[in-house]
Amino acid sequence: MKTLIIETIVRSLSAVLIGSLIGSERARHGRAAGMRTHILVCLGSCMTSMTSMYVSQVFGEGDVLRLPAQVISGIGFLGAGMIILKNNNMITGLTTAAGVWTTATIGIAVGYGYYIGALIVTVLFLATIILFAKFERRRKSAEVIYIELDNIYKVNATLAELEKYIPEAFSYQIFAPKSNNSGNVGINLVIDKRIDLDISRLTEIENVAFAIEE
Repeated sequence: MKTLIIETIVRSLSAVLIGSLIGSERARHGRAAGMRTHILVCLGSCMTSMTSMYVSQVFGEGDVLRLPAQVISGIGFLGAGMIILKNNNMITGLTTAAGVWTTATIGIAVGYGYYIGALIVTVLFLATIILFAKFERRRKSAEVIYIELDNIYKVNATLAELEKYIPEAFSYQIFAPKSNNSGNVGINLVIDKRIDLDISRLTEIENVAFAIEE
């Protein structure tokens, strides 16, 4: 019994740690699924694996792969809700959806005690997200910048200021803020070609809460 408790604690804490590592990177870029979402997905998947193994050991029957298999397919529905087709015909959320699905598989591995596989995939996951994101940004033919304003009534004034900071003409879409903060508003700035722009400078404009490259 003592061994079971220790294994459960170690595996659960490992799932929380892995979920927080992946989720913090996503949250830093203002994605819909942040740290809490990834922690819960990883922890829930881990619990599924541990439950399957426990039932099989206690009752001497049961398929230890059946419950985790349902998690893999079920997470697909959660990921589908994160994929958005925007007004400029740009699809966003695919990486976040794939990330949540992968986090679930890592959680399942941790639940089974397959720590080496979980660790290697986590490292490769973070490397893919961080390193390849820079490569993709260099290849994009258009620039999309998301900014969030902390005052919904200052949109026009802020857009006028942005025209001074951004050297090229841009179009924009206004929608609900990613942060869900009351009174905030989200804006996508779409520039037809790649430009050399320090995104962090946009936060110097009054009422711009934060700015990220999509």
